[in-house]
This record gives sequence, C-alpha cells and structure tokens, in this order.
Amino acid sequence: MIRKRYFIEGVIQGVGFRPFVYKIAVSLGLAGFVKNTPKGVEIELQGCIETIKEFDKIFLENFPPLAHVDKIESLHIKTIQNNKEFEIIQSENNEQITTLISPDIAVCDDCLDDLKHGRFRDYFATNCTNCGPRYSIINTLPYDRQNTSMSEFKMCDECEKDYNDPLNRRYHAQPISCKNCGPQLSETIEDTIKHIKAGNIIAIKGIGGFHIVCDASNFEAVSKLRQFKNRPSKPFAIMCKDLEQIESLAFVSNKERELLESNKRPIIVLNKKKNTLVSESIAPNIDRIGCMLPYTPLHYVLFEHLDSPIVATSANLGGEPIITTKEIIEEKLPFIDFILDFNREIVNAVDDSVIQVVDDYEQILRLARSYAPKVIKLPFKVNKKILAVGANQKSTISICFDDTIIVSAHIGDLDSLMSLEYFNRTIETFKRFYDFKPDIIIHDKHPSYESTKWAKQQGIELVEASHHLSHIYAAKAEFGLDEEYLGFSFDGTGFGDDRNLWGGEIFVGDLRKYYFKPIKLLGGEKAVKEPRRIALSLLFQKYDLDEVLELDLACVKEFSSSNIKMLHQSYVKNLNAPTSSSVGRLFDGLASLADLIQVQSYEGEAGLICEMNYDQNVDESFKYNIDDNGAIEIEYDFFDENLVSKFINTLVKIVIDISKKEKLDVILSGGVFQNKTLLELIIKGLKKEKIKYYYQQDTPINDGGISLGQIYYYILKLI
Repeated sequence: MIRKRYFIEGVIQGVGFRPFVYKIAVSLGLAGFVKNTPKGVEIELQGCIETIKEFDKIFLENFPPLAHVDKIESLHIKTIQNNKEFEIIQSENNEQITTLISPDIAVCDDCLDDLKHGRFRDYFATNCTNCGPRYSIINTLPYDRQNTSMSEFKMCDECEKDYNDPLNRRYHAQPISCKNCGPQLSETIEDTIKHIKAGNIIAIKGIGGFHIVCDASNFEAVSKLRQFKNRPSKPFAIMCKDLEQIESLAFVSNKERELLESNKRPIIVLNKKKNTLVSESIAPNIDRIGCMLPYTPLHYVLFEHLDSPIVATSANLGGEPIITTKEIIEEKLPFIDFILDFNREIVNAVDDSVIQVVDDYEQILRLARSYAPKVIKLPFKVNKKILAVGANQKSTISICFDDTIIVSAHIGDLDSLMSLEYFNRTIETFKRFYDFKPDIIIHDKHPSYESTKWAKQQGIELVEASHHLSHIYAAKAEFGLDEEYLGFSFDGTGFGDDRNLWGGEIFVGDLRKYYFKPIKLLGGEKAVKEPRRIALSLLFQKYDLDEVLELDLACVKEFSSSNIKMLHQSYVKNLNAPTSSSVGRLFDGLASLADLIQVQSYEGEAGLICEMNYDQNVDESFKYNIDDNGAIEIEYDFFDENLVSKFINTLVKIVIDISKKEKLDVILSGGVFQNKTLLELIIKGLKKEKIKYYYQQDTPINDGGISLGQIYYYILKLI
C-alpha cells in the first residue's frame, strides 16, 4: 500500500480533467482525491503499487481532448491515510486560479449525436466538457459559470443533475444548457434557410462573432456581397456541409483532411479544382480556396436543410475586428437582409483561424478560434511581467509572467477606431484574467504604429524592439531556441534600424549581414496598393527616362508619358519615394512587370498571383551579386516570359547559397514565407544540403507573431 501525490500544470481546468482522473481512480478502486489549485491540479492516490502503476499508464495515455499538460510532478507520501474512496474536492481557498484558459472548441461527436434526440434535439447551443465555447464567454477567472456570459441562465433540474455528476461528460461544463433553460435563437431556422436559398445576404452569430453568409453557389449573391463590402477580389472563406463536399471543390491531402476534421475546425487554404459548384468569384484570379467544416451545433442544424456550401466570412469592415452584436451589425452593415442572433453574449471576440499546410506541417496564417489564446511555456522563470504590443497589421498582443508566454487571438489592423478599441479591450482582458500588471511594455520601432503610440501613453518602462529581429525571435520562441542562427526575415514592410523601410533582411545572430538592394516606393503608401509604381521604380534603376518611355511593357502603358516623367522626378529627387529592401515589394513589382496585376485590392494579392503562375518546369534563375556592404542585387530580364518563376528560383538560390556559406542552422520568418511555393522550394533545397531549418508552424509567421518575438528577444537579450 502506497500513497502518491501529483501536481499537473497546463490548460487543465474547465476541460474535464478532474472527472477524467476520478473515472480512472474509481474504476481501479483507488482512494484519494483530485482538486484544482491556483497553479493547476493536485491529485493524491492511495492503493497497491501495481494498481497505481496501472493508473499512471492509463492517465498518461488518455488525457481529455481539450487538456494541454505542460508539466507533471509526482512524489511518494510516507503517511498512509484512512480514506477508502476517491473524491473530487473543492479548493481550500478562494485564490484566483492562474492556470490557463482553453480556447473555444468545435462541437464534439457525442454532442452531435445528442442533436438527434431528447432535450438537446436540434438545440443550437449543445455542448459538454469536451467541446463548445470557452475563451469567448469568459469575463474573468476562475472559469466558473458565474464568471461567464452563461451566468444569467439558470440550469434546469436535468442540466443541474448532469453538471454535478462526475461520471457525466457535462460535469462542470460551464456553458451547459438545453432548450429548456439555455440561450434561445432570435429567429427560426426555417426563415434563415429561406433567406439563404433566396440569394439574400444574412448575418449568423457564431462562437466568437457574426459571419456574413450567403449561398456560395449563387453568383449574384456573392457579387452583391463583394460590392457591399467593397471587396473586389479578396477571397471569401466558405463552409461546407461535409468533407465530401470540400473534396468536390478542392484537392485535400491527408494532413489537410486531418486538420479540417480536427476539433479546432480552422479555415484551411486548399488548392482549387476547376468546374466546381461554387461561384468563381469566391476566390477570383487565384488557384486557392479557404474551406472549413461546421463547428457549432447551429451550423449542423442549418446544413440539415442546405445542399450548397455557404460563404462564411467575418462580419466586419475591412481590417476591423469581427462584430459580436446585432446592434453593430445593423449600424455598420446595413446591406444585411436578415440576422440570426441568440441571447448569449460574446464576451471576447475571436475570428476563425486560417491555416495552410506546408511540407505536411500546418502553418498558421491567422491565430484565432480554437488556437488562441496560445500558450508557450519557458524552461525558466522570468522575474518581470512583460507586455508586448506587436505591430500595426495583423495585430496580436503577448504577455509574459513566471514561465509562461500567452499570445492573444488575432486583433486586426490597427487602422480604425474599432480595431484600437478591440486592441485596448484585449489588453484589459488579459490583465483581468491573470491579475497582470506589466512592469515593461515592448513595442515596435515604427513611430507611426498605433501600438507604439499607445505604449508611449502608458507611463510604464518601454523597450523598442526591431521588427525584423522580432520575426526571427518569434520562431525562436516557438521552438525554444537560444543560440545563434542564420535568420531570413522577409516581409512586406517594417521599420529598420536605420529608420528606412526593411523587409528583405538576413541576420547572422542578431547582426544584419545581408539585405536586398533597396527600391524606391513611388508615392509612398500608394506604391503598396499599385504594383505598377514599384515596377516603374525597378525600371528606373536600370534604364534612363527616355528608354523607359519606349519600353513595350504593360506596366509602362498604365501611365501617361507625363505621369511617367513626373514619377521619374519623384524617383530622382526622392520626393515621396521612401526606400525599401522588402522582398514583398519585389513580388509586387515583378507581378506588374509580368502583367499579372497592376493594382491590388488586398495585401499579398500580387504574391498569390505570382505563386499561381509559377512554372515547376522552369529551373533557371537570374544571376545576382552581393556587394561589400551585403546588399543583394538581382540581374533581372524584365522581358523574360518566365520572369516570375525565375525570380522565385532566384530567391531560393540566394537562401541556399548564403546558408551554405554561413554554416549555421536556418530560421525563416516573415509574411513572405506565407508563399507556400517559395517556402517548400527552400525547404527542399535546405534538406538536400542537410541544413537544419525552422519556420513557424504553431504561431503566425506574419506580423501576427511580432508580439511573441518582441517578448522573447527581451527575455533572452535584455533581462
């Protein structure tokens, strides 16, 4: 007979961990208890040695689906006690629980079965301990019903019985409810279906916000939506009834299938098939389509009556956070024909996560529902509380305390009042959750970023962090790296240490050793939206004005001769023509020179179109040289019919050549590495040369990862 104590840390409260332990212990006839503590879960077991060994085996191999265990400690207790039973006991004090919050999770198969009968039949908010809303309904910790937006719903007798039964999968499921006692829909399912089938544009409330929905096979409805949202070509995500329907629209690998059907249910960016049953205007001009499966009971109930996929795009205006209330929908989106609401408040807005698969690994493009808040455990403790406020686009914030970094869900671009309010609200939420008051705030060096301006108004010690080093350190944080690496930091725009715009930087350790020869952005911000201006700048680097005027190129024909002369003056005299070493901008310019796109309607459109036009049969590249200062200059042939393919091959060659020269393990980070074709070609080359490499998979490789990198840089370099 022995007695053993366990301490477990991680995402283990509110996820059915105590009843999971209870079931195993009771089934084995062990005595003792399990309870929540401010730091995690504590277990004491008493029984014969062999039985406790059996407990360990079952326990370690079968954690609850939503649990994420970071640490387990165990020790033997000398004193044997008299208790004969195993029980779940309450904590000894009322200290605020500081363990970690589970993200919102898709409805589980057991709850889907419950939709077919009994008091949960067709009930849109069915959930249990293994699924349903979490982060989106929490006001504060500990995660108890009275601290969520479910507090106003009194459980009926049947729900209360389930809630208090340790052997029931709804034991302490805080959002537990049924059609007799829980939230109710504002409109009928029948009316909702009628509006979708009639080609109307409607709003449907989800876990973390509203979706704008219409029939994805109805060209007129999709076109109307594009017009109303002022979204000429940016792809819409679609939700499909089942995997079979997705496979009729797109090619799906085993890994993509696994992610689509996982309990996270993200949007997966897939390769499109031709002649599909959805409107071509869902994702015009590109060969990708973002698909997801239903993830709430409400979605499943709707698809009982729908045969076509639906557009399920975030209800917002461009760059703003997802809308969470019917009132704001009516105010901001007057084109909506019908709203399906319910009376459970969304406390914390959270968008859909967006993932693509690269080299058979997931790559997070937007960290949101089911993936956030994202927790990274450190192998050491930090003696300061740190807040990092990230960049301006794809904003996230991160906090650090003890041995934990927590990254927020995607906030959006901080270019609107609503986004700034959401940014502020997210910071206040994290402060409230974790009783967190920062000692230090880390911000980007760009003085015009709204996150930087906010940081400077707080009256707290500030630290500036390099944008492009933060990309590299975000990857280091994800993989727990702390040595010197060769870091390729390629993105669209960021403020450099020399106060110019960077975006094509190569670091040896923390030293910027190589960079792409800067180009001038004619018209400043305007050049980002008009690749033709960057194309013209590239031409001005190589030809004089008269030669450019005579060139038979589409990008030249976009301008009148007088406009070209004026832009040349801007180029020569540096008038509103900031320089940039950005690889993202090079993609823009090359796309224009190849006449693939002259004006882009969303960030990264030119890069996507370049990727679609890459020819795998082209293996040639352009020559390049590196000067004594480390500036990389590519010798383009702007009239080459394989211009884009050769450019991508040249980028791959540059990465491989420098990696071989520097003889260090490689880190790849920054928004340019969302280019799946480019990244997979580089990975192939690095594997061939047996060079070890890292790129982010569980955290955003774009600016959504900046706040994480800011914190990790500070921890490793400045503490």
